[in-house]
Amino acid sequence: MREKATAQSVAEAEEVEYGPLGPGHAPAKDPLKGVRGVMSGTMMMESICFYLILTVILRVDNGIHWTPVNWGYITVVATAMLILSFLQFTRWAIAADVIIQVFALIGIFVHPSVAIIAFIFIAVWAYLFYLRKNLIERMKRGLLTTQHM
Repeated sequence: MREKATAQSVAEAEEVEYGPLGPGHAPAKDPLKGVRGVMSGTMMMESICFYLILTVILRVDNGIHWTPVNWGYITVVATAMLILSFLQFTRWAIAADVIIQVFALIGIFVHPSVAIIAFIFIAVWAYLFYLRKNLIERMKRGLLTTQHM
């Protein structure tokens, strides 16, 4: 009896609860395209911030952190972010976004200011992923206005 109740509750959990207007149709314009644009802009801003970190490691502490390894690492990570900002339409972009955040966080070994910027952008990316997930769920439930026009 318990197995039957569990199977029934699993089936109810998998059932999609549609909005009051029903599932609707596919939106005329892809809403995820806008999300990808925001993600691209965010990655572009992050790359600019990382390029600006070069001036921080040059000027703070009389340039003690200005070594070829340190400025090379920051330059490579910032350039990878810049390139990735133009590739947000690819299937692997989200995985690459997460991986580049790990490399940004590793920058704490270059200078503590890198970790501060990395934590700020990790929070921004977590919020963007939450918004993306929420948009996909709303599309499945038919809650977007453009699905009923």
